[in-house]
Amino acid sequence: MDFFSRPSILALLSISVFLLLWQGLAIFLDTVTLPTPFVVAHVLLEEITSGQLPHHLSKTLYRLLVSFGIAMLLGCAIGILLGRHKQLDYFFDNWLVIFLNIPALVSIILCYVWFGLTESAAILAVVINKLPNVIITIREGARALDSELLDMARCYRFGKAKTLRHVIWPQLHPFVMAATRSGLSLIWKIVLVVEMLGRSDGMGYQLHLFFQLFDVASILAYTIAFVTLIQAIELLILKPLDKKAQRWRR
Repeated sequence: MDFFSRPSILALLSISVFLLLWQGLAIFLDTVTLPTPFVVAHVLLEEITSGQLPHHLSKTLYRLLVSFGIAMLLGCAIGILLGRHKQLDYFFDNWLVIFLNIPALVSIILCYVWFGLTESAAILAVVINKLPNVIITIREGARALDSELLDMARCYRFGKAKTLRHVIWPQLHPFVMAATRSGLSLIWKIVLVVEMLGRSDGMGYQLHLFFQLFDVASILAYTIAFVTLIQAIELLILKPLDKKAQRWRR
């Protein structure tokens, strides 16, 4: 029983059961709209060997990383500012509510109409959609900062950089990680819509093309490839960084 209770074994069993259910349902329905896992795997391998999938995946990843980096940097700076200054927070609170409730599709279309079908317009559209979520998450973290620790830092004459590193950052870290994880899951979906509407390459462009061709196997193959990449970023980058930043709690 201990062997089957290990997280890695449970994860492997979960994936195996999912694939078996998928295979059984595909065989039972026997339709082109639900290909079997083997068909999807074959298409995925073909797209990789042809170089098409790596090319479009790299374009999407570039847009994702650039827009995500800009949104996180601006969001953290503005969120801390609003969380520590009540008057600014009151002034800009309605702005945040407005931007939060603007549909992503509307802001994407407006960016393309105002700035043209350019790379910068595509990245700006993604940033606009992600930025309010980051600001609100970091603002809540800044509001929750321990004032006594900040007073202690002032008493010991900590500089701004030292205070940020040793007092503010450890308390904000859970909020930053929450914004990062939720941001990755949200932002790549927005990037796909941006590419679908106004780019000539990328995963979104390819998915739109496959939709027009009614090529479900290719749609699933590209989806699996991108989800695998996002999971790799979570496991290989975010979790180790989170674990390293949490060492002070031990």
